[in-house]
Amino acid sequence: MLGFRFCIYYKKYSLLSLPLIQLQIKNAELSEMSGRRRRGRGRGGNSGGHSYNHEMGGSSQGRKRSQSRGKNTEGRIPRPPGLRGKEIGMFYANLSRKNKQLRAEKGEPPLGTVKLSDSKKYQLKELLKEDTCFGYFATDDSSYAHVEDSQFKRTFLSTIRGNILDKIECSSSVMTTIRDDSRDNHFFNEFNAKKDSAKYRKMMENRERLPSYTKRKEILQLIEENQVILISGETGCGKTTQVAQFILDDYIEKKKGSVCKIICTQPRRISAIAVAERVADERAERLGQSVGYQIRLEKKLPRDRCCINFCTTGVVLKQMETDPALSGVSHIILDEIHERNVASDFLITLLKEVIKKRVDLKVILMSATLNSEAFSAYYNNCPHINIPGFTFPVTEYFLEDILQQTKFKFPEQPPSRQGMQKWMQYKDKGKPEIRAKEKEFEDYIVPYVRRLMQEKKYDTHICKQLTNISTENINLDLILELIKWICRNDDEFSSILVFMPGYAQISDLNKHLQESGKFPHSRYIIIPLHSQMPTVDQRQIFNPAPPGVRKIIISTNIAETSITIDDVVFVIDTGKIKMSDFNVETNTETLDIQWVSKANADQRKGRAGRVKPGVCYHLYTRARHQIIEKFQKPEILRMRLEGTILQTKILQLGKVEEFFSKLMDPPDPETVALSLNLLKRLNALDDREDLMPLGYHLARLPIAPQMGKMILFGAIFSCLDPVLSIAASLDYKDAFQIPLGKEKLADIKRVELAEGMMSDHVLLHKALERYETSDSRRQFCWEFFLSPHILNQLQDMKKQFMQYLFELEFVRNLDPKAPENNRNSDNISLVKAIVCAGLYPNVAVVCKNKHGRLKCLKSMDYKYRYNFHKKSVLASEPFFESPLIVYYTKVKSNADNIYDATMVTPLPIIFFGDQYDFKNDIISISGSLKFKAEVDTADIIRELRNRMNWFLEHKVTHPGFVDWGNETGEIKVLRAIKRLITSEDVGYDIDEYEDDDDDDYD
Repeated sequence: MLGFRFCIYYKKYSLLSLPLIQLQIKNAELSEMSGRRRRGRGRGGNSGGHSYNHEMGGSSQGRKRSQSRGKNTEGRIPRPPGLRGKEIGMFYANLSRKNKQLRAEKGEPPLGTVKLSDSKKYQLKELLKEDTCFGYFATDDSSYAHVEDSQFKRTFLSTIRGNILDKIECSSSVMTTIRDDSRDNHFFNEFNAKKDSAKYRKMMENRERLPSYTKRKEILQLIEENQVILISGETGCGKTTQVAQFILDDYIEKKKGSVCKIICTQPRRISAIAVAERVADERAERLGQSVGYQIRLEKKLPRDRCCINFCTTGVVLKQMETDPALSGVSHIILDEIHERNVASDFLITLLKEVIKKRVDLKVILMSATLNSEAFSAYYNNCPHINIPGFTFPVTEYFLEDILQQTKFKFPEQPPSRQGMQKWMQYKDKGKPEIRAKEKEFEDYIVPYVRRLMQEKKYDTHICKQLTNISTENINLDLILELIKWICRNDDEFSSILVFMPGYAQISDLNKHLQESGKFPHSRYIIIPLHSQMPTVDQRQIFNPAPPGVRKIIISTNIAETSITIDDVVFVIDTGKIKMSDFNVETNTETLDIQWVSKANADQRKGRAGRVKPGVCYHLYTRARHQIIEKFQKPEILRMRLEGTILQTKILQLGKVEEFFSKLMDPPDPETVALSLNLLKRLNALDDREDLMPLGYHLARLPIAPQMGKMILFGAIFSCLDPVLSIAASLDYKDAFQIPLGKEKLADIKRVELAEGMMSDHVLLHKALERYETSDSRRQFCWEFFLSPHILNQLQDMKKQFMQYLFELEFVRNLDPKAPENNRNSDNISLVKAIVCAGLYPNVAVVCKNKHGRLKCLKSMDYKYRYNFHKKSVLASEPFFESPLIVYYTKVKSNADNIYDATMVTPLPIIFFGDQYDFKNDIISISGSLKFKAEVDTADIIRELRNRMNWFLEHKVTHPGFVDWGNETGEIKVLRAIKRLITSEDVGYDIDEYEDDDDDDYD
């Protein structure tokens, strides 16, 4: 054996090292020949390829030998004979590395040739002779003098020059809340009369049984004596529904109701509505009396005083844009702050400044128990009260207990430890994160299992299984056996809730249960719960099961806090959750399956025990439970920050870095720098980090900056309705659903609806357009797997955006389908160009194989490789007429996937892209995208770009309706631009662009 290993070593490092070095040096020459061959073939047949083969000295016999090895190596370095296994991979890895280095040194070849016909050039040159400039909007204050005085100018200047502390000072100095004795008496009498109501008495009996009610007097006393307090409590304690009522009832009984106005924030829309309805019901009222709610696009406001208003955190931040002191508000309750979303963190930080001026404002923070101390410390160690736990006790079991109970056995381990490690290395290509997980398992889990073996608490075969790292993966057979074991040992048909990380896992488990034959429809109702699944099916989770029937709910973490299913007694926690994150190095959002935090695990445990003692089964060991994080990473540390930065600017919070430093967890400076750079490329911020006029509009729109830019361009180019549909869908969610078992049919229907437009974004428009014009909307949604609820929400969002555009006079009416707003809406090429204008610089390049088919996508700088997500209608397209793709969302799960995509031709990219340059007959955009062009063509494009920039700078400082029915100078420019980026006269020759990375090492 020792001799055999020595031979391998000698062959690998002695025989191969010299040829590999020589081959890498030779590769530089051959790569250049390969490029000439491809360019020659693109211009005129196979002559380039023939000369290339001649230069190589390649013979037909040599080519046949290459092909006999299973690889057509024409134009490539032949693989040396005798290589085996890993040696082949090393050869191609070195080859790929050298090719990438050469491309980086030489730069990427042009993607195509941009041409204008002679007649088109003449028309555009004549137009450019006319004086259609609109002035230039510079960034220094002295240049604002040329802008006509208007409400916009005054508001804009006050925003960029103002400071939130000054506004709070001004608001708080003039704000007074005057008690109204007559209204105080009215509220008092109304409340006493209600106490005689049978419904109210019954509700009070239920309220008094909650753990929070036992702390009522203590909570009220703390609020009375302190400006800020923290209340912590676990699921089921009643803090969300009761604390606000304690305060309101106390004020009414003391005849001070007229000065009581409570805002209670919730992290989710569904929570704000559900809690408001519950509290109104407990007070024996209808919504709109003392209790109301307000969320984006929907509200049912309470009376102006002696009231509780439940709203999302974003609504409060929006209110603070104009009223940072929260005038008239007596108490603000921030609920579920342990979830650490961006809006909550923002509001917590802002309120620290507000309460310095508003000493009468009471702030109540409400959190889960685990990280409550951190919030108390952030508010200078404010008083903290904890409310007792669950309504009913919940028994917890972990993986070792579950294996002991069910007698389940995992599949056998690999033959040896070394064999398993080699297999893992091959499977995951030795990724650092995989190695880290293996080391963590060896350092923490294995020693724990050894202690179990010594203590003999569990059978030997169970401890042996727990030393296998695969036991930490989700195992559907184990879940199936556990559910069967629960059903055999529970005679009361209590509901079971299974937490899975994502749609794919929910689908797999649902299929596994259905195909097992152990869960007939007559005795079991299996309900998958996911945001992409039809809501009509999900309503069953709230309905009690018929006698003798058991509900099995398979859900993501949406069932942790957003909804409560009262009859759940058994919870199965897989311990996994899908979490979004942001990788600043690759500028990529990730969506990975991770371990839950202790906060997640406790929330899941709390779903049991709502109506009687419950049981929670954690499918991981106690040792794993000890080392998981206490709570998940705050959202602001795992997301892009463009919208967040604009919000700081519209709130007048000063320099971004300075404000972020005040947050509980400041974001990574590199992420901040990346987002600032994008906002500058969007012309939203200037180099001093001040709002530009366009940025002011984007910040005011309740939508992501890129979507906001798209909407403004849609109004200017009179194609508003389709652009509004696209922007709303991207910012909120698309309406497509994925019924279990019909995934392939749903894909087919999406492709059908896309009508061959090579665009997921146009598909979103077509879905909403067909819905709005359909004679039978229900049938249409059923046929194309669409959610009518989401489509209705998108319609409401479009109306909201129209309201904003109308207030700024960008449109003349509130109808998104008005003809004057949609003169160019049938021009799909223009709509795609506007999408491109909004989504830039999110551009990917199509790389093809030698057969001209799609091989992969590359980032704009060619550093990273992407794939289309399987939901994209472009995922099944093998051929692309243009190599340019624009997208909004890029997420890494198993691979880097582009979720939404549109194929665009070069001119929209050239026209709306930044860093335009022209040298040596090459137009370059952003320093990386290159196109061949004649000098006069490049001059025309550059001049039209300048005219467009001047027009935009004029329009954002002089908002007004762009009337395409007139022949003004601005319309002539816009018509010329429309013709330029959509005309069929524009010739576009695609040079063959092949990726040089070899397939053998993918």
